[in-house]
Amino acid sequence: MNLPFFIAFRYFKARRSRHIINWISRISIAGITLGTMALIIVLSVFNGLDHLIRNLFGSFDPDIKITAAEGKTFTADSLLLKRTGAVKGVVDYCKVLEDNALLKYRDRQAIATIKGVGPEFTIVSGIDSMMYDGEIHLGNNETPMGVIGRELAGELGVGLNFINPINLYVPKRSGKILLNPAQSISHSYLFPSGVFAVQQDYDSKYLIVPLAFAQNFFDYPENEISALEISVSDDRKIPGIVKELSALFGDQFKVADRLAQHADFYRVMSAEKWAIFLILSFILLIASFNTISSLTLLMLEKKNDMQTMRSMGSSQTSIRRIFLWEGLMVTGTGMVIGLILGAIICFVQQQFGIVRFPSNGSFVVNVYPVRMLFTDFLLVMGLVGVIGLFAAWLPLKVMKKRYFAIDSVEE
Repeated sequence: MNLPFFIAFRYFKARRSRHIINWISRISIAGITLGTMALIIVLSVFNGLDHLIRNLFGSFDPDIKITAAEGKTFTADSLLLKRTGAVKGVVDYCKVLEDNALLKYRDRQAIATIKGVGPEFTIVSGIDSMMYDGEIHLGNNETPMGVIGRELAGELGVGLNFINPINLYVPKRSGKILLNPAQSISHSYLFPSGVFAVQQDYDSKYLIVPLAFAQNFFDYPENEISALEISVSDDRKIPGIVKELSALFGDQFKVADRLAQHADFYRVMSAEKWAIFLILSFILLIASFNTISSLTLLMLEKKNDMQTMRSMGSSQTSIRRIFLWEGLMVTGTGMVIGLILGAIICFVQQQFGIVRFPSNGSFVVNVYPVRMLFTDFLLVMGLVGVIGLFAAWLPLKVMKKRYFAIDSVEE
């Protein structure tokens, strides 16, 4: 067995002659344990939230979305659509037209985004899996129907009774000022067939209607759309498909995958995650000063032992390694316990959902989602290892000349 490691292990197990050193060592291990555990829990919670939000966005947003680089709409001719469908990996596409309108249901009103979609919408999105009430049924040309978000439905007091329709109002695109203001407003109505619940931004904003109904209501030509939503066969092929579609559509269009569709949101969420990670890392660094204190006191206590080993022929490097191993053992013990406790707490949360959202149940889940990743454990282990090396190296650097004069011991 390595002699410095063996002696360090004996020091680590043995009770010190000064009781305060035992307490400082225990506090040091406890601090590293709590810091490591907190890092694992925080990273796992952020992973869970990120995974949940990506799934929620995936239930409404397409794999790839094509919009005009300038303006709200563009013309999707048959040749361009045919070439889009011929791209390898594209499963299907859906023409979409979005614009804002005033909704009125009985005596309540609200501004909403009307999203006209083709029959392929359930293929390019997962909206059918997020239905809260009713079903996805957009009717036909004679009797158009719509699917409304849960928050918006609650604001309007919409019920699926097929008795009271939702009235839609929007200014006519002609822009002419008429003597009768009512003639400047386009009006239509439809019945709600279902209520979906994705997440608040969508639930409070969207009313999904047939594409033909939206084009007629907003007075757009048949091929005039605001977006082309695309479904792919394999998520791993998305970067290549985005590149190919970008070359196909040119600079006049924006081709965005799901991450690019919400780039600002994901950027903010990632910044929050790593900001908290840095704060906890700094706290862990502060906690390592207990290790420095306990190691310094141990070096003072074992000064005579060091001189004895030096006179027996031990090298300066071997003596330093004893205390280096001692510091790493303290840090490693705290790290292992922290990793185990963090994993146990995350597992319990996954299985039993003990910690819940402080809400009235309006969110899509009631408990904090947790998702443990092996890479996070490696990251935390690397961070704690670096901090442990620093905590073990610093007292050796300071103390070797000032107190023990190891370098000046005469042969």
